[in-house]
Amino acid sequence: MRKVLIVSHHFPPERSGNASRIYDMAVHLSNLGVRVTVICPHPTFPTGTFKRTWKIYTSRNTDGVEVINLWTWQPVSRDPGFVSRILYYLLFPLHAVLWILTHPWRFDVIITSSPPLFTGIPGLFAKKVLRKAWIMDIRDLWIDASISLGFLRKGSIFEKMSRKFEEICCLNADLIGVTTNELSNRISSRYAGNNLKKKIVLIPNGVDTDFFYPCSNTKKNQIIYAGNVGHAQDLESVVLAMKYITEKHDIKLLIVGDGDVRERLEKLTKSEGLDDIVTFTGIVPRDKVRKMLSESLIGLAPLKKLESLEYAVPTKAYEYMACGIPFLGCGNGEIVNLAKESGAGLIADNTPEAIASAIVDLLDNPQKMKEMGEKGREYVRRYYDRKTIARKLKQYVEMIS
Repeated sequence: MRKVLIVSHHFPPERSGNASRIYDMAVHLSNLGVRVTVICPHPTFPTGTFKRTWKIYTSRNTDGVEVINLWTWQPVSRDPGFVSRILYYLLFPLHAVLWILTHPWRFDVIITSSPPLFTGIPGLFAKKVLRKAWIMDIRDLWIDASISLGFLRKGSIFEKMSRKFEEICCLNADLIGVTTNELSNRISSRYAGNNLKKKIVLIPNGVDTDFFYPCSNTKKNQIIYAGNVGHAQDLESVVLAMKYITEKHDIKLLIVGDGDVRERLEKLTKSEGLDDIVTFTGIVPRDKVRKMLSESLIGLAPLKKLESLEYAVPTKAYEYMACGIPFLGCGNGEIVNLAKESGAGLIADNTPEAIASAIVDLLDNPQKMKEMGEKGREYVRRYYDRKTIARKLKQYVEMIS
């Protein structure tokens, strides 16, 4: 039996997109006969929503997967400062190294999920010191995104150190898993002299289509955003778009989730007099999200229009399609490709007027929305089901171990 250790900053009861992705990956691998252990911090994200704990570690079994929660710094602010973020990001992988050092017999292959970049520390340690096989799972270009969103200064010593560490990790990993083809192109071109293309494999985000499905025939006059309420999403434009949409349709916007910019969005909603139209639900259970998606008319995936985000396909887009509703996206790159290939989405410019116009066009054509929803469900069931992705991942594990 293969033994796999997954190192991730996020895991349920956290309800981020990557928490559900790692949970599904771990459970499906376990169901396929792989012995899986996940090490992650005590529940922390979104920051400020969980009680801080000082326990060194806890252990539990979740659906056949052993989950080890390790202590790290836990920010209590919803939008932590630089020092608090770095302590959260850095102390966990260092603690993970100590756990790995004292439990080397527990795994044959280590999978590290990034971002943050620092999860590469235990992967590099396991590879170089313990000679374990290593799959480096990269979900986005964390350094580029940090620069474009203002968290990291371009050309700074921190950027240079981060780039060098990323290169070292890519060189030493046995396989580099990426979520999109654009992400593969960017990584291989950035470190072109190292011939990384041959070790890059596609491990997309996907969706558990047995869990997310159209579970309600009753539709409500609502559109929905369900995911991280963070800096990379252009939710300000979505909120402001509601002023134009409600001139033609009696409809509400649900923002489901939590994150760094929620308080700012709530203030914007109040200042614009949209309190009766825009509802912030906070974090809700995953099965309730499924029902809320199924009851909605349109799902929203509004990425900011930044070059550093062109590789990204938000997990929420797959979940909308799995629940049989069309999605309205913003941004460039992979999300545009997904909308075209699936026939389940439309892309709007990042302005309130453009977003409102696209949503109104859909609301004016219920038959088109129905057809897009059906196409989306079939598309993710065929190409992006997480059971299928886990089978492929198991093959990669067997290949390198």
